[in-house]
Amino acid sequence: MEAKILNIVHKEILEWYAIYGRKELPWRNLKGENAPYGVYVSEIMLQQTQVSVVLGKYYNPFLNAFPTLEALSLANEDDVLLLWRGLGYYSRPKNMLKTAKICGKFLPDDPKELIKLPGIGAYTAGAIACFGFGKAVGFVDGNIRRVLSRFFALVSPRANELQKYATIFLNQTNSFDHNQALLDIGSSICIPVSPKCGVCPLQGYCKGKENPIFYTHKSKIIYEALDWNLGVCIEEGRIALHKSNVASYQGLYNFPKIQNDGILDFPLIGTLKHSYTHYRLSLNIYLTPLKKDLEGEIEFFSPKEMAHLPISGMTLKILGLIEKKGIWMSCLQLHSNTQDCRL
Repeated sequence: MEAKILNIVHKEILEWYAIYGRKELPWRNLKGENAPYGVYVSEIMLQQTQVSVVLGKYYNPFLNAFPTLEALSLANEDDVLLLWRGLGYYSRPKNMLKTAKICGKFLPDDPKELIKLPGIGAYTAGAIACFGFGKAVGFVDGNIRRVLSRFFALVSPRANELQKYATIFLNQTNSFDHNQALLDIGSSICIPVSPKCGVCPLQGYCKGKENPIFYTHKSKIIYEALDWNLGVCIEEGRIALHKSNVASYQGLYNFPKIQNDGILDFPLIGTLKHSYTHYRLSLNIYLTPLKKDLEGEIEFFSPKEMAHLPISGMTLKILGLIEKKGIWMSCLQLHSNTQDCRL
């Protein structure tokens, strides 16, 4: 691309960002030596997660509990998972804890070193280097991929090709605003379906604007369908949970599966749908009278204890179902009269 055209496009991008950019996001206003850590937390949380969810109840509480990388390095896994509960993809906080213990007080500022750390890929390494350390680095996520593919009319580009174009396209004098603008343009204007080309700051020189859908990256995820029968066992007002050793949920408390569940004669509480990673789960939730009906090592917890327990989003859904049905409250009331709990 000619330098003259590139300068014009850079100017258009920065002018657009000055007016429409999401400059109020807290991780875009960090200063000082702790800025890279704040950016790191935001980037990991935002993986597979909407900005509104992260802002709602996760980002600030996490930083309040672990204000520095060093503070995180000294934390135990249960405390970290507790603050992450409901956010999903629990390998993320586990990798953050590993990274903190490796690095100690500070993250490295070189993308080549950052990418060696657990859970940090090429995009996250570039984002931390640029937004946290002020490095002039180009990088590519899903939104930037779409912007670059359309702007340069790239058909099914490989990752290394996109990285080359991100570097060519980079505004070396203001990489922070430039990259933030590309993220915002990709999320609000250069969207997958019905992009708003008429208000895009790149429209003057975009090679793909006449057929933008042609340059949209389509990745088909194949999900595996699973049916799980889970048991709700309540004794003396306390509910049974199992600390999972399955990779995706390791260290989190879930409702246990029912043993020998070929033929079930337990009362059915309800059914739920749940997704994680590449799985689509159909959850059948049964009220089970005895601990021996459940798989694995079981522990019982009171409502008060549950509030401080690292539990998965799946478990939160089931608790919501139990609350909706009034089962646990009924059991608490019955327990005070030394009666059994039944549906």
